[in-house]
Amino acid sequence: MNTKRQEGFSLIELLIVVAIIGIIAAIAIPNLLASRRAANEGSAIATMRVIFSSEATYQATGGAGDYGALSDLRDAGLIDAVVADSATGDPKSGYEFAAAAVDVDGLPAFDASAVASVHTTDSSVTGTGTRSFYTNESGVMYFNTDATAPTCTADTDRTVTGTVLNN
Repeated sequence: MNTKRQEGFSLIELLIVVAIIGIIAAIAIPNLLASRRAANEGSAIATMRVIFSSEATYQATGGAGDYGALSDLRDAGLIDAVVADSATGDPKSGYEFAAAAVDVDGLPAFDASAVASVHTTDSSVTGTGTRSFYTNESGVMYFNTDATAPTCTADTDRTVTGTVLNN
């Protein structure tokens, strides 16, 4: 007598495995998205520090005492094209950067900002950041938790609207 033996998984066993994988994915994906946002914010803070240093270097060398825009910093070789072109539709690590010289009663000054290209208030799934950043010639970094960067007055007081980072 020749009997055929069938081996394999039953449908119930396969459904249980798929359910377990689904539960694990439901737990892991939010943590993965939060980690990505934290990495994007860390990159934005580091880039803002590079912009501050580049502005100081530009003022002391090629700017003849004045600060410059991101395009000026790029042309001087102080920042790369990825940062300089981030506001034109190709964000760097999920952030759009901007920097411009500001005339404050004849004194040189600049404003630099970093805003998440997709803020988490717009989409909690595809959001690239939860904070926006700002710095100026003082070198102090500020942040907001909304989709707009902190701002600064264009007078000698240079009062900033955001919260000091690491305060």
